[in-house]
Amino acid sequence: MINALGSLILALKIIVMNVDLRSDTITQPTEGMLKAMFSAKVGDDVIDIDPTTRELENQLAAAFGFDRGLFCPSGSMANQIALMMHVKPGDEIICDALSHIYWYEGGGPAANAGASLRMVQGDRGRLNAKMVQDAINPDNEHAAQTALISLENTANKAGGTCYDIDEIRSICNLAKSHGLPVHLDGARLYNAMAATQQSPSDYHGLFKSMSICLSKGLGCPVGSVLLVNDSDYRMARRIRKRIGGGMRQSGFLAAAGLYALSNHVERLQMDHQRATDLATCLNECTWVERVIEPETNIVVFFPKAPLDAVQDALREKGIHILPMGGGALRMVTHLHITDEAISYCNEILKNLNVMP
Repeated sequence: MINALGSLILALKIIVMNVDLRSDTITQPTEGMLKAMFSAKVGDDVIDIDPTTRELENQLAAAFGFDRGLFCPSGSMANQIALMMHVKPGDEIICDALSHIYWYEGGGPAANAGASLRMVQGDRGRLNAKMVQDAINPDNEHAAQTALISLENTANKAGGTCYDIDEIRSICNLAKSHGLPVHLDGARLYNAMAATQQSPSDYHGLFKSMSICLSKGLGCPVGSVLLVNDSDYRMARRIRKRIGGGMRQSGFLAAAGLYALSNHVERLQMDHQRATDLATCLNECTWVERVIEPETNIVVFFPKAPLDAVQDALREKGIHILPMGGGALRMVTHLHITDEAISYCNEILKNLNVMP
C-alpha cells in the first residue's frame, strides 16, 4: 500500500512539473533579492542621484577597470548607446555574423547610429585578430569608414560560446594600432568568466565600453550597466536620456543587481553543469541529429523531426524551449532549474516519440 501510494505521488509530481528552458531571462527574483529591492535607498537618478543605482554603477566600473557606469533598462539599450557614442552616420561596425546587435536589436545600428555592419563569419560567434584585420576598410572615399569593433561574450546565437582572453587582447591591441575603439556586449559575461576562470581584472584597459547584463544568468528582473570612462560618460548619459532610458527611483532595480553580484555569481557553474547534462542526454536520443556541446548555460541542438513537433511534444510534458533558426532548438539553464528538473527533462527526452 505504501509503495503504491509513493508511486502515485511520484506520478502526479511528474505530471505537474513545469520546466521553462526558453531563456535565463524568465527568472523571478528570489526571496533574498526581493528583500534587497524593497529595502533599497532611492533618489531620483534623472534629477541628481539615486544612491543604490550609483553604488551598482561604481561597483561594476571599479571591477572592470572603468571610471563610470550607466544603469540602463536593457542590454540592447546599453549596446545602442555605445554604438551611438562611438560612430557617426555612414560609419561601419565590424562584428560577428551571429552578433546580438544585428539579430536581436531591431535594426538599431542603422536606425539609431546610422551605421552599417561588416558581419564577419567567425568561429561560432567569435572573431580573431586576423578576421578583424581583414575586415577593416581602406581609407578611401569608396568605402564606409571602419569606426568600431563589437564583440559579444558569450555569443548567444552560437550557443553560449566564450572568448579566450588572449584572443580578446590580440583584437584590442590590433584595434588600438588602427585607432579604433572596441565595445564588448557582455550579455552573459559572468557566465563566460565562470567557464574560463577569468576575472573582471582580466578585462582592465581592453575595451572602450562594455555592457553588463544583469537580467540573464545573474537572475535580475531588469537591467544592464554600460561601463565607460569619464571622457564618454556625459555623452552616454545624454544619449540615454534622449532615447528614454533615464529612470527615477531606479535603485529598486539596481538593488537586485547588487544582490546578484554577491549571491548569484558562484552558482553559475551549476547552470553550466546542468546544461552539459542535458546535452549528454540529447546526444543519446535517436531523434536528435546534432548537439552543439555547451560551454556555458545554453544548449543548441538540431532534431531530425520538425521543430514544431518537438516543441509541441515537450510542451505537453511541461517543458518549454525556443527555436533558434536554421533548424535549431535552444535550451537555457538558470537559477530556477534544479537537478530534479534536469532528471525529469532527461527522462522525457529519452522517451520522446516525435519521429514519423
